[in-house]
Amino acid sequence: MDLLLVVAAIILLVGFFLIFLLLGRSSPQRALLAEVANQWDPAGAAGLGGRGFSAERFARPLGKLRGMFGGAPNPEIVRRLMLAGYRKPYHADVFIGIRLLLPAIAGFAVAFCFRDNVIFIFILTVVLTFFLPDFWLGRAVNKRRDRIKRSLPDALDLLAICMEAGLGVDQALMRVGQELKISHRDLSDEFVQINLEQRAGNPRIGAWRNMADRVDVESVRSFVNMLAQTERFGTPISKSLATFSEALRVQRRQRAEEMAAKTTIKLVLPLVLFIFPSIFIVTAAPAVITIIKSFKTVI
Repeated sequence: MDLLLVVAAIILLVGFFLIFLLLGRSSPQRALLAEVANQWDPAGAAGLGGRGFSAERFARPLGKLRGMFGGAPNPEIVRRLMLAGYRKPYHADVFIGIRLLLPAIAGFAVAFCFRDNVIFIFILTVVLTFFLPDFWLGRAVNKRRDRIKRSLPDALDLLAICMEAGLGVDQALMRVGQELKISHRDLSDEFVQINLEQRAGNPRIGAWRNMADRVDVESVRSFVNMLAQTERFGTPISKSLATFSEALRVQRRQRAEEMAAKTTIKLVLPLVLFIFPSIFIVTAAPAVITIIKSFKTVI
């Protein structure tokens, strides 16, 4: 049985290798495009089919393999990847491919390394590695939301300063996106995406609402609604931005105070389970030992 599992894992890995070898070849047109792109951007030519490794090069055979077995990727996976900041079309193919490759590699490792309870460990490992990318994706989405929540007040202050200096809303958003490119990369990408959508012909309010859908953060939705109202009724945006930024900082301070207040309750369990028994042993153990010895001498 162990030999059959090893042989099956080897055949599976060899099959994946052959699929990547046969489907991952670059076409002459793609090689020509990479050569032209190399003249303008040598660092990005690898993503178009050059010799360097890139996610798009890795996803190309995965996309062809997915096309053989089905149609478009699961919309829920595409949406979760978008919430995590992965918007390229090939990101879904990479995610699906990793979710399929990890159980195969883990199953091969289990079949090769273990001798006892191989079937149980094999099934458990395959199931865990299959759901591991989903856990990672959920964690990536939460981390990106937290980063955007922390960076939004600073971006609003900078946006208000730019508008008070005489810039329009679109120019201020583009300027803030350029200034926050290093410190707050996620929010900077969203502001740049808004500018690109407006250049493509999307209305301003529609581009803002698309950002709120991509981020899926309540404070960003409130910010977009506030911008839409000021755009519709013609109220001064700079004052609204300053007020909204201060409200966000007050909410963040209140959340920090709430978390600090919860620590006293959370410390009860470790105090009872770990610290109190140690204190009891140190303080009461000598007296207990003395009492036991006195009883032995009396008896």
